[in-house]
Amino acid sequence: MSRDLVNELCAAQPGAEWSDPWGGGHDCWKIGGKTFAVTGTAGTHVAVKTESAELAAFLIETGVAEHAPYLHRSWVALPLDSAPDELAHRIRHSYRLVRTGLPKKVQVGLPPF
Repeated sequence: MSRDLVNELCAAQPGAEWSDPWGGGHDCWKIGGKTFAVTGTAGTHVAVKTESAELAAFLIETGVAEHAPYLHRSWVALPLDSAPDELAHRIRHSYRLVRTGLPKKVQVGLPPF
C-alpha cells in the first residue's frame, strides 16, 4: 500500500475534502469539516476512527493497528502496508462513523453514499 492509494480511497468517499491543516505535508481527509482519516508527514500510517475505544484496543492488541498519537482512544493508526481490503474497509468505516455523527443540517447538504 502507498500513501497515494490511501489518498485515492479517501478521495472516493462522497463529499470528502483534502486539507493540510497543520502544514508540512499531512494528508487530512474530512467530511462536513470533520476528520475521518489522516496521514502524517512521515507517511507510514493512516489514522482512522473506530466505533469505540474498545474496538481500537482490540485492533491494537491483535496487531492490526497501532495507537494513533495525538488522537482520541477510538482512533487507530494502520500501517500503509496493511492488507488493501483492511485499509479500504477501515477508511470507509471511519468515513461513515464521522459522517453519520454530523448534524442533520450538514448531512442534508452532502452527496448521497
